[in-house]
Amino acid sequence: MPIPKAGQAAPTFQLTTSRGETLSFEGALGKGPLLLGFFKVSCPTCQYTFPFLERLHQQLNGRDAQIWGIAQDNAQHAAQFARSFGLTFPMLIDDSPYKTSRAYGLEHVPSLFLIAPDGRIELTCEGFCKSELTAMQRSLAQSLSIVPVALFLPTERVPEYKPG
Repeated sequence: MPIPKAGQAAPTFQLTTSRGETLSFEGALGKGPLLLGFFKVSCPTCQYTFPFLERLHQQLNGRDAQIWGIAQDNAQHAAQFARSFGLTFPMLIDDSPYKTSRAYGLEHVPSLFLIAPDGRIELTCEGFCKSELTAMQRSLAQSLSIVPVALFLPTERVPEYKPG
């Protein structure tokens, strides 16, 4: 299945978090935009990208938007990943046979999908792409009527792109 493009309906799903809570796609959209970040614990580019997603999560905290990590690993490994990188957003488990990942047509991780409250995919990103992550931040800020703060600090050497 090919990766869904901007403007297409996002595949729906229901998954369990690393803490045993069940979350549904439909339930999340009732609260506003949703940013999905698919990853594998062993992926170096995922390890690089997810702390930036945490920064974004902290900027949005308490607002009507959510960020979910979707691990292609077991709950224990996903929880350890979250602890190692200080991630506070939910880690959902899409263990083998990776039904949700397949529904999204994943070929690489990390893969990010910004989904509008109407269920359509607004933006996508494969690997780490600074400009695409910034575009997702701007879109979320605009939809929430907030002013975004710097996602990347001037003292950081952040490459434009890192393949997944």
